[in-house]
Amino acid sequence: MCNLYKLSVRPDHLRELLLYVEEHDFPPRPYVSPGSPIAIVRAAGDVRHLVLVRWGFVPSWAKEVAPGKPLTNARAETILDKASFKNAIRRRRCLIPADGFYEWSGAEGRKQAHHIARADGGPFAFAGIWEHWLGPDGSELETAAIVTTEASAELARIHHRMPVIVAPHLHAQWLANEQVEAGKALAQVLAHPDQTLVIEPVELERRAAPPKPVRQEPGQLNLF
Repeated sequence: MCNLYKLSVRPDHLRELLLYVEEHDFPPRPYVSPGSPIAIVRAAGDVRHLVLVRWGFVPSWAKEVAPGKPLTNARAETILDKASFKNAIRRRRCLIPADGFYEWSGAEGRKQAHHIARADGGPFAFAGIWEHWLGPDGSELETAAIVTTEASAELARIHHRMPVIVAPHLHAQWLANEQVEAGKALAQVLAHPDQTLVIEPVELERRAAPPKPVRQEPGQLNLF
């Protein structure tokens, strides 16, 4: 699973990696938690856009946004067939920028937090999917989930799952929903895992409670 990550890289460095057209200036976020607005990069034709959506996937066919724990992750092993995700993986793939994520090890009540990042400290992108939900009252909400897979041998000592990190040379293929079939795109990103990750034990600062889910109107996604 991946339920906490960070995005603290300079905006210009992120733009250089992900090649989106917007020029947002946004503050560092040491703890990005479920239910909060997150940045995603998606493509419209050959143009990439950075937008904000809620982290907590809501299928387009859902009758309501269910309360409780948001659906933050989608398993790579079942994403192509699971009703909640199969349309999004085919038509609405995205990149979710980060420069680190967190997992825990140890017994309940004595868990140790670990920070996982690239050895060079640079940004990277999780494989993601996004969806557009329209409520009975006309309200609209865009949401996303991070695609996860079995952990690498090193990370498996801490947790058995990890987010899928898309290698830079596969960014375009992952975003090419119309040109690249979902199964092929997924197989490609799974076949090229990031080999530069380092794991460090950390002490997390006390964090405020995650914000409540936000319903956003079209054109009101710039919440940085």
